Amino acid sequence: MRTINVEEITRNVKEMCIEANHFLSPDMDKAMKDAEKSEEAPLGRQILGQLQENLRIAAEDMIPICQDTGMAVVFLEIGQDVHLEGGLLEDAVNEGVRQGYVEGFLRKSVVSDPIIRDNTNDNTPAVLHTKIVAGNCMRIKVAPKGFGSENMSRVFMLKPAQGIEGVKEAVLKAVADAGPNACPPMVVGVGIGGTFEKCALMAKEALTRETGCHSEIPYVKELEEELLKKINNLGIGPGGLGGTTTALAVHVNTYPTHIAGLPVGINICCHVNRHVIREI
Repeated sequence: MRTINVEEITRNVKEMCIEANHFLSPDMDKAMKDAEKSEEAPLGRQILGQLQENLRIAAEDMIPICQDTGMAVVFLEIGQDVHLEGGLLEDAVNEGVRQGYVEGFLRKSVVSDPIIRDNTNDNTPAVLHTKIVAGNCMRIKVAPKGFGSENMSRVFMLKPAQGIEGVKEAVLKAVADAGPNACPPMVVGVGIGGTFEKCALMAKEALTRETGCHSEIPYVKELEEELLKKINNLGIGPGGLGGTTTALAVHVNTYPTHIAGLPVGINICCHVNRHVIREI
């Protein structure tokens, strides 16, 4: 048994919120650079160059890479041999978000009630997902999610007979409907299976996978590659201004489901796809 004080979680979440909002992750940086080299449209290449210049200035001057600093989404994988002390886990995560957004001078975008809409003034609460895993470590993923792309995400409750072709149609429809609103080039997370909420959660977590790293399941890997090609053939392009780079990656997660269902969640993220991962 290993004991972790929740203050350590607070400190890491604070630092990760600030890091995610100021610096592009290495995998996304590589994906953007590769996209600029392969983009066929001159305007598309120009837009990709401008986006990278914005990212460079943000990192050098410590200003947010996007004015929408997102709602903090936090995934925790907690080893079952970990004992937490010093307070409640959820409180510790929210305190880390509060410190990160207040001390990091990040925009506070969270309202306390979806209808009354009073701003909480510190970007809390976070959206927290926990999973118990083997071992005595904790893995933290912080992924601030902007709502330009979040609003373009979809869930389709398909019939089993629609099969994999129905899945492809659903993903392409979601991306086509999103168009320029999701700030392309985008990363597309897809969850197939489970239930209504499970497929959406899988799609969200798929965005935190290393960009371009494919599923180990052969047919899923093929599906990711095919969808990326078809999405990039839509012609939406960087900034929605046309080109051959509408998406940088498609990541698909799957889960067992009911004999009567085929749930598909599509969670779209903009070109920064903020995510930071640490293990403590």
